[in-house]
Amino acid sequence: MAEVNLLARLPRSRRNVNARAEAKSPEVIATSRKFGQEYFDGPREYGYGGYRYDGRWVPIAEDIVAHFGLKAGDRVLDVGCAKGFLVKDLMKVCPGLEVFGIDISEYAVMHCEPEVVGRLHLGSCEHLPFPSNSFSAVVSINTIHNQNREGVIRSLKEVQRLCGGRAYVQVDSYRDEEQRQLFLDWVLTANFHDYPDGWRKVFAEAGYTGDYYWTIVE
Repeated sequence: MAEVNLLARLPRSRRNVNARAEAKSPEVIATSRKFGQEYFDGPREYGYGGYRYDGRWVPIAEDIVAHFGLKAGDRVLDVGCAKGFLVKDLMKVCPGLEVFGIDISEYAVMHCEPEVVGRLHLGSCEHLPFPSNSFSAVVSINTIHNQNREGVIRSLKEVQRLCGGRAYVQVDSYRDEEQRQLFLDWVLTANFHDYPDGWRKVFAEAGYTGDYYWTIVE
């Protein structure tokens, strides 16, 4: 298990934290956590403000393929795949790689990229509907923290079960109180969050032996 930033080449998103903080309300949070049209393609205060393919995941896909030494015929699962951008780009950078995704959002799956039609499943990270050890690698980026602590444990165990620890998980975190306050002002969907040391304890409790990194609001 290692701390490694496989999203290092992902362009930084522009965040107006003050505007998000002013707009946040119990109603906005509840709407965002439905992961429907408002979250992906509605106004910015509900989530992405328009979740569209622009190729930014291509370098990330290249780094994932290199990190795990993936090759044609290997099977990869993206847990929390949304519209399948990373699924599409993993297949693009490694022809012959068998890539699949799963997401809780029916809206996202129904509005997926044409290249991944039939490869995305509707479901929760807490109950992954695949046989044990059926994937060469599993990635889950900014998804598992949307569960409560017990759900996080179940999700990490599920990821571990599918790939024997050949996995990468990225979750919301913060390194100091200033970053924590920015996180609280910005994030809409995370149910569980902690400092890195707290996350490492959760990983150990779940028996998760894969790699990991943090999404930090700055």
